[in-house]
Amino acid sequence: MANTYSQIYLQIVISVNGRQNLLHKSWRQKLFTYMAGIVNTKNHKCITINGVADHVHLFIGLNPSEAISDLVRDVKNNSSNFINDNKLVNEKFSWQAGYVVFSYSQSNINNVFQYISNQEEHHKSISFKDEYVKFLNEYQISYQDKYLFEMYDID
Repeated sequence: MANTYSQIYLQIVISVNGRQNLLHKSWRQKLFTYMAGIVNTKNHKCITINGVADHVHLFIGLNPSEAISDLVRDVKNNSSNFINDNKLVNEKFSWQAGYVVFSYSQSNINNVFQYISNQEEHHKSISFKDEYVKFLNEYQISYQDKYLFEMYDID
């Protein structure tokens, strides 16, 4: 729409169904590149995407012409198809229902970019579940434990 200007920076976190460790390091970057293509094709700005075996962080500049839920639905659906069509896992792959999204100001872009870029190192000291709950508490997002995760006990 003409004369519409925005600056909407979002971090979106999605997790593998059951928080299984299915995103293998050998093909993870190919997946992130594919996901970035989805974001950019939908006229958003992909700043960075990174993650570990059980979850992914997307940092984007959102185009306000599309609802966040529609973008996340399309990223999850298309990336699931990409994983399954390329037989990157031995079972049917799916993302867990839902997601978490946080907004940031322009002044936080570098910090968020660095944080997402260092996911492997970061998760050596904090579990995904502990990090997720920490974010929800920091951002004062109300939640119920029973809806957070369909977790498998993974050592």
